[in-house]
Amino acid sequence: MDRSGGRARHSGDLIAALSGRSPARNLHSDVLWALGLAIVSGTYAEGAILPSDSELLERFGVSRTVLREALKTLAAKGLIEARARIGTRVLPRNRWNLFDGDVLAWFFELGPEVSFLRSLAEVRIGIEIEAATAFGTGHHGTTRGCLMLIDRLAKSGGVARVLDLGTGSGVLAIAAAKSLRCPVLATDIDPIAVRVARENIVANGAAGRAKAHVANGLRDPLIEASAPFDLVTANILADPLIRFAPAIRRITGPDGHLILSGMLDHQAREVLARYLLAGFRLSTRLSLEGWATLLLRRG
Repeated sequence: MDRSGGRARHSGDLIAALSGRSPARNLHSDVLWALGLAIVSGTYAEGAILPSDSELLERFGVSRTVLREALKTLAAKGLIEARARIGTRVLPRNRWNLFDGDVLAWFFELGPEVSFLRSLAEVRIGIEIEAATAFGTGHHGTTRGCLMLIDRLAKSGGVARVLDLGTGSGVLAIAAAKSLRCPVLATDIDPIAVRVARENIVANGAAGRAKAHVANGLRDPLIEASAPFDLVTANILADPLIRFAPAIRRITGPDGHLILSGMLDHQAREVLARYLLAGFRLSTRLSLEGWATLLLRRG
């Protein structure tokens, strides 16, 4: 099953094409290339649920093992996340590993857009959060919304300790460390994401205040030892936001702030209802590019 039309189908193929070698062909790389390219191109939009396993098996004509390995590879690259009883969802672009060889190959296969090149530059050469104008350039709607609200809190003051839950590449942690000038604990379940976040924190001169840490949930010993937090940021997805509400309340200090994003506009009502029930009150709601960002405060 060669769906490449003679073009390079993954990063190894690109290297092989440049060197004159014949690239290896296998079903796993065919499925991986087709799904990855469909996600990067927007055929499967951010927040969308992928077709069921049975539909994908029929489409590609491969074994369940081959399909599962391809989906695991996409998850490791930060493109998708599987949830029981929900399906496999495409993650926001700010969670993607933009320096992964295959992700780069998919973008360049399509012809990289300006926003993608800006995202690469943002991670590679650093971000300057001090200027508010930087908040509107090159960021996904969820990230931009969070940065705008961090900037608002920086102007009002009163934040002395921050938790960035699901830090990804560490952009929000760097923003908080630079603008709020306080200790920031940046956590993620993915060790690769934490490694990238650490590199970005150092590259952006925030290592004196921000620390990236692998944590599987909010019962992590370092999180509990560092709580309570004056600000918790969580740019993840609606389902884990809803599930984490009681635990997030537990680690948020009295009158502490909470910035939530990663949810589509139509999901915001359910997420907000859960946090109102948990004892938070809404301060601000933003909507950017169809994505909602909430600023709440613990009552």
